[in-house]
Amino acid sequence: MDVCYNKLFKLLIDKGMKRTELRRMTGISPNTLTKLSNNELVSMEVLVKICRSLACDIGDIVEIVDKPENEAISHVALNGDKG
Repeated sequence: MDVCYNKLFKLLIDKGMKRTELRRMTGISPNTLTKLSNNELVSMEVLVKICRSLACDIGDIVEIVDKPENEAISHVALNGDKG
C-alpha cells in the first residue's frame, strides 16, 4: 500500500492557498513539502500540523492506495521475494 496526498492539494486549491502558504503556516520544511508532492511517507507529526493548520482531519488530506498489481509483481521478480 502507498499513500497519496492528492486530497491535500485539492483542499489547498479549494481554500485558494499556495503550497508556500501551507509551508509557512505549518513550519514544515521544503523537503517535506517535496515528499508530500511525490506521495512519499511523512511523519504523523507533519500530518497533524497540516490538519491543525487547515482545520481538517487526516482523512481529508491522505488516502491509502493499493499498489498496482504489476508493480508488486515487478518487486517480487526484481528482489526474489516469495510472498
